[in-house]
Amino acid sequence: MVARHEMDLTEGPILKKLIIYALPLMATNILQLLFNVADVVVLGVAGYDVGPVGATGALINLIIGLFVGLSVGANFLVAKFVGSGEKERSEKVVGMSMLIAAVVGVVLSVIGFFCARAFLTWMDCPPIFLDDAAKYMQIYFLGMPIVLLYNYCSAIMRAVGDTVRPLIYLIIAGIINVGLNFMLTYWLRMGVSGVAIATVVSQCISVILAVISLALSKGYSRLRFKNIRIFKKEFTEMIRVGLPAGVQGCVFALSNVVIQSTINSFGDTAVNGNTIAAQFDGFIYNAMFAVALSCMSFVSQNLGAKNIGRIKRTVWISLFTSGIVGIIFGGIILLVAVPVAKIMTDELLEIEYAWGRLIILATTYFTCGLMDVMSNTMRGLGKSTLAMIVSLSGSCLFRILWINTVCRFVHTPEALYWVYPVSWVLTFAIFLAIYFPTIKKVSAKIENERESDISVDT
Repeated sequence: MVARHEMDLTEGPILKKLIIYALPLMATNILQLLFNVADVVVLGVAGYDVGPVGATGALINLIIGLFVGLSVGANFLVAKFVGSGEKERSEKVVGMSMLIAAVVGVVLSVIGFFCARAFLTWMDCPPIFLDDAAKYMQIYFLGMPIVLLYNYCSAIMRAVGDTVRPLIYLIIAGIINVGLNFMLTYWLRMGVSGVAIATVVSQCISVILAVISLALSKGYSRLRFKNIRIFKKEFTEMIRVGLPAGVQGCVFALSNVVIQSTINSFGDTAVNGNTIAAQFDGFIYNAMFAVALSCMSFVSQNLGAKNIGRIKRTVWISLFTSGIVGIIFGGIILLVAVPVAKIMTDELLEIEYAWGRLIILATTYFTCGLMDVMSNTMRGLGKSTLAMIVSLSGSCLFRILWINTVCRFVHTPEALYWVYPVSWVLTFAIFLAIYFPTIKKVSAKIENERESDISVDT
C-alpha cells in the first residue's frame, strides 16, 4: 500500500496514469528551462554577452554526469521495491542516496572550482568569454552538493510516483531565482556571477524542501537518519544500474563538449546564436524526456510486480506519446523562436545562427524522444549496461566520427547540427532491434521465478 503523494503504477489504465505522472514532470522540466532562459534574458537585457553561460553547459554536464547517473540506479531500485513491496529496502536506498550525493558533491566542488579555467581553455572557449565563463563555473560548482542532493531527491520521488511535489518546489525556487537574477545581475551589475549565485541559492531552497518531504514521508520514500550509510547489497545493485547510466551520461556530455568545441571554432557570434537556440530546443527535449522518465518508473515498478504484459503495453504507449509530444512542441518552437530570440539579442547574425540550428532540430527532435523511451525502458528492466553500450555506439561514437569526417569536408554549423537527428534515428533502430529478444529473456526469467516459488510452496 503506497502512502499519500505516492502512486501505484502496477494497476489501472496505463495511458491515464502515464499522463497524470508525466504532466507534472513535463511542467517541472519546462519550468526549469524557462528559469534558465530567464538567466539568459536577464543577461541580455542587462547588456552582457550570453556566451559565457552557453560555453559552460556541456562541460558542467560532463563533469557531473557520472554521479548524476547514479541517481538512475536509486530510481530503479526504489521503483522496483515499490512494485515488490519491499519497504525497508527502499528506505535503505533513500538514506544511502543522500550520503552519496553529499560526499560526491563536495569532491566535485573542489575539482570544478580549481580546474574551471583549465577545462574551458582545453575546449577552446573563446578568449572573450573565458574570464566570465570561469567565474560562472566556479560559483556553480561550489553549490554542487546541493545540485546532486536535488537530483537524488527528485529521482526517489519519481520512483514512488510523486512528480507533483518536485514541481511545487521548483516553482518556489524558480521565482526566487528570477528575483535574485534581476537584483544581482541587472541592479547590482554582477554579470554572470550574479546568475550563478542566484542559481545556487534557489536550488538550495528546493533541496531543503525536498529533504524535509522525504524525512516526513511515511511511505517507500521515507528518509531515516539511521539509513544514511552504505548498505552493501543495495549499493551493489545501485552501482550495477547507475554506473552504466552515469558513464553513458559522461560520454554523451563528452561528445557534446566536442560539438561545443567545434561550435566555438566558428567564433563568438556563433556561440551566442547556439546558446540562444539551445534554450528553445531544450523545451522539446525535456517535454519528451518526461515521458521517457515516466516509462522507466512504470517499467521498474512492474518489473518488481512481475507484470510483463503491463511492461509491454507501457513501452508502446510511451513511444506513441513521446512522438506526439515531440512533434507538437517542435512546431510551437518554430513559431515563437524568432520573436523571442529578438528579446535576447539585437544582433541579426546571432538570430540567423540560432534559426539554423532550430530548423534542423525542431523538425526532427521527436526521433530523440523515441530513442530515450527505449533507452529508459532498458534501464527500467535493469539492463543499464546494455542501454549504455547501444547509446555509446549509436550516438556518442557516431557523433565523434561525424565531426571528424563530414564536418572536416563541410565546415558549417548546419553540417554539424545534422549529426543529432542522424544519430537519434540510428540509435533508436538499434534499441528496437534488441528490445524484442531482451523482453523475451526477462519474461522467461520471471516465469522461472514463479515456477520456483510454486515448487517451494508445495
